[in-house]
This record gives sequence, C-alpha cells and structure tokens, in this order.
Amino acid sequence: QVQLVESGGGLVQVGESLRLSCAASGGTVSSYAMGWFRQAPGKDREFVAGINRSGGRTDYADSVKGRFTISRDNAKNAVTLQMNSLKVEDTAVYYCAADNTVSPGVRYLLKYYDYWGQGTQVTVSS
Repeated sequence: QVQLVESGGGLVQVGESLRLSCAASGGTVSSYAMGWFRQAPGKDREFVAGINRSGGRTDYADSVKGRFTISRDNAKNAVTLQMNSLKVEDTAVYYCAADNTVSPGVRYLLKYYDYWGQGTQVTVSS
C-alpha cells in the first residue's frame, strides 16, 4: 500500500504563498487519484483540491479556486499544492490522500480515499 508524507507547511502572513508537497512510497501517484484536504480546529475535514488518475483533470473547492493549484510530478512520485494569496481562513492541517479508483474524475468525499498522510500545519497570520 502507498505511504504518503506531506511537507512544506508553516507560518505565513496574509497574501503570501506556500507550496505543499506529498511524497509517495510503496506505490506510484500515477496509479491513484490524489487529493488535498484540510481540517481547521473544531471543523470537519474538507476537500481542497484533487487531480484524477490520468492527471488530465483537476478540481478545486470554491474557496480556493484561482488561488491554489494541484499538480503531479510522476518523476518525483509526488503531488504538490501551490497556495497563493493565502487568507487567515486557510489556516488548517493539510492532508494528502490517495483514491484507489478507476473513475476518470475527482471525488470529493473523504470516504473514497484509501490512504492518508499525517498532515502538515499551515498557519496564516494577519
């Protein structure tokens, strides 16, 4: 089974950028649809961005459209989340997840994701 490790989180100011990375081992990211989720204190974990198995389709939560970009690097066996124009409400623990699906699309529900990383904290300060 694939193991996922996130990195790149940290403390930034409003308007700044961060780039999160999710490194996979024990499997290849191109074999899965991949997603980024986040969980703020006291809130449910929510979908942020996803890329389908072929890499040809991406989807985003409305709250991050135009600011975040998900991409996949097959050579590095990793998925990244470029986050620009960060807002205080983006503060959360960010998780990478793999969906072992044959569906051509991106799924938004947590229950479809089979493997999860341990998360990385992103804090946006005003």
